[in-house]
Amino acid sequence: MTGPAAGNGGTSFKVACVQMTSSDSLAENIEAASATIREAAAAGAQLILTPENTPMMTLRRSESLAAAAPEEDHPAVAAFSALAAELGRWLLIGSSTVRLEPELCANRSLLFAPDGSVAGRYDKIHMFDVEIPDGQTYRESKTFRPGREAVLAELPWGRLGMTVCYDLRFAALYRSLAQGGASFLSVPAAFTEFTGRAHWHVLLRARAIETGCFVFAPAQCGTHAGDRKTYGHSLIVAPWGEVLADGGEAPGFVTAEIDTAAVAEARRMVPALQHDRPFAPPRQELRQAGE
Repeated sequence: MTGPAAGNGGTSFKVACVQMTSSDSLAENIEAASATIREAAAAGAQLILTPENTPMMTLRRSESLAAAAPEEDHPAVAAFSALAAELGRWLLIGSSTVRLEPELCANRSLLFAPDGSVAGRYDKIHMFDVEIPDGQTYRESKTFRPGREAVLAELPWGRLGMTVCYDLRFAALYRSLAQGGASFLSVPAAFTEFTGRAHWHVLLRARAIETGCFVFAPAQCGTHAGDRKTYGHSLIVAPWGEVLADGGEAPGFVTAEIDTAAVAEARRMVPALQHDRPFAPPRQELRQAGE
């Protein structure tokens, strides 16, 4: 672990977001992700992020449970820990299905340090229990136990606020992370094609603007098992809302040079994180006419 690849602090670094079309084969996905991670490392990325459900994408609960394992026994965790150590890079695996109980798992995002150790773990808080107008129905709460706490992880360049996919729609989580010291936000995702076309870019840019953070959002793309379609367009967004990189619709990776000074500059220009005011919630019952 030498030189800038390992991350020795400083004010700038290179980030990469990996874009995948994960299948329902654990071994196949680990191999595909590892190959692209190696390419991103060879391109000079010091922090590399992969999408939600990197090791497996399936709509079948039985298949998710069959492939799940406790973190300490999970083949994907072992494989990516070893890869981070081999490459000497910071590596965030967007999420894996980690068994908590026989019939219940966590949708867990893991950050590996350049020595292969786990430097941060976050269990997805908000469950995607939704019926999409494209005909697909999702019930994450049948398989996953929601996380209970926001998570910050220390990087050489600042703090990373860890989130996953559907969390993106809950702005209070991101404000909490920023006010807790985050300069960067990770949003690994498997956004549906239908909702992605409408909301993906605007929500990610909004979270960056609201918090004055860089946003790193690696995404799933294409068609998966069960004819599930995801949107792609992995994004790297600057604190002022500029899109620095867009992964389009095909597997691969995108990179951007990150100048951490942009965080302080955006917050200096609009110091909204310091301007919270207490207020009463809306009344539960509207006043009757004439009262």
